[in-house]
Parts: sequence; structure tokens; C-alpha cells
Amino acid sequence: MSDILRIEKLTRNFGGLAAVSNVDLRLGEGELVGLIGPNGAGKTTVFNLLTGVYPPSSGTIAFTRDAQELSLGGRKPNVVCRAGVGRTFQNIRLFKDLTVLENVEIALQQNHRYSLAASFFRLPPFARTEAAVREESMELLALMGLAEKAEEQARNLPYGDQRHLEIARALATRPTLLLLDEPAAGMNPAETAELTGLISRLRTEFGLTILLIEHDMSLVMKICERIYVLDHGVVIASGTPAEVRANPRVIEAYLGEEA
Repeated sequence: MSDILRIEKLTRNFGGLAAVSNVDLRLGEGELVGLIGPNGAGKTTVFNLLTGVYPPSSGTIAFTRDAQELSLGGRKPNVVCRAGVGRTFQNIRLFKDLTVLENVEIALQQNHRYSLAASFFRLPPFARTEAAVREESMELLALMGLAEKAEEQARNLPYGDQRHLEIARALATRPTLLLLDEPAAGMNPAETAELTGLISRLRTEFGLTILLIEHDMSLVMKICERIYVLDHGVVIASGTPAEVRANPRVIEAYLGEEA
């Protein structure tokens, strides 16, 4: 299995604080990998380094698509997105004053081109492109069970639907690597069970490689093939769900040392 993502010695300092320190991580093409750890362990910082929100203080991030390797370290978010890395956020970041459909259409626009003249004069290339964007957007919304809510404002969706819309918008960027930051946060057990099935299905249907941050251990242990564990910005363990579950350092990080 060839690697689609390879992170080596990744470090990010904020003043005198090392939020992430010498992190090594790899994802093989088509894998579904978990990134877990206690609150404040540095998980979302890793995602922000991968997607250009922060530049690394040191270390390398190598991403491979179509047999071409690209260094993502220090790249701007729009460049990372166009390269094929999509993400969701721990705190939902929808365009809440736009409709559900418009949220997805915006993400799809980067994959379509027409001239300024075609747009200004509403020429046939513009009309064809807009129709294609709308059709693809509606297909993604249907996949997420949101087609009937396409014309509603995003802010009016129930919480679980907002999570689904954020995933639809990430898929609209046509990624090969999808980063999911606590997608089950705030969901009840029934919604989490539905999400678990959805993530597995999307991985297969879209040919995705997925890196997942999640605090719901039942979800992580059920669908992830491998898991990395962060604590205080350092990888303290990695392996299969069974190996990680039994690792004394992981147990200590979550439960503390025995007195």
C-alpha cells in the first residue's frame, strides 16, 4: 500500500509552548485512521498544520496524489484544498446565512471555470456550468439526506444535519484525503451509529483516505484500522484498535496514574 500522507518530525511552537512536537504519522491510500488523545493533546493543531491554517515550526508534510508528491508544509489553505485535502471542523463553520444548497455550490465552484464575459452576459458556457454545479450539489445533498432541505438557511438545520452538510461541503471539493474533526461531537447514540455507517460508505463510494479525530471511542474502535494517540503534542502510541486499547501509556493518558 503506497502512502498518500507522510508526516515526519512535525512541530509547531506557540511562543515557548510546543503544541505539537516531532510527530510522525503516515496514511496509506484508502486507509481509515484515527487520531485520538485527551483534550488539549494537539489533535486539531495537527489538522490545522495539514490544511495550512498554521505553518509548521519544523518538520515535513508530504501528500501524494496521482503519483505526484507535494509538500504541504506552509502552503495556504486554498492550495491545500485544490491539491485534494478536504476537512470538517470541530466547531461547525457553515455559511449560516446561505442556503444548504449554496453552501455546497460554493465548494464546487473551484472545480469549474468560465470566463468573466460568460458570467456577465450569461452566455451558454456559464449556464451549462451553473447547471452542472447545481446537479452535483443536489446529488451530494441527497447522499446526506438533505435534498429536501436544499433551500433552507443553513442556520436553521438541526445540529446533526449541520454536521452532515459540513461533510457534504468537504466532499464537494473532491478530495482524496478527508480530515474529519470530531464529526460525532454533540450527537446522540442513534445519530452516532448512523454517522459511523455513513463514514464507512463514503470512504468506499468516493475512494477516500480518511483521518479522523474523535472522542467517541466506540466509533473510533469500530471503524478505524489503525490509531495514533497524542498526549501533550507527542505521539505516545500507534497501532490497531486492540493494541492501542491495551497500551499502558494510553490508559495512563486518559485515566491518570495509579496513586
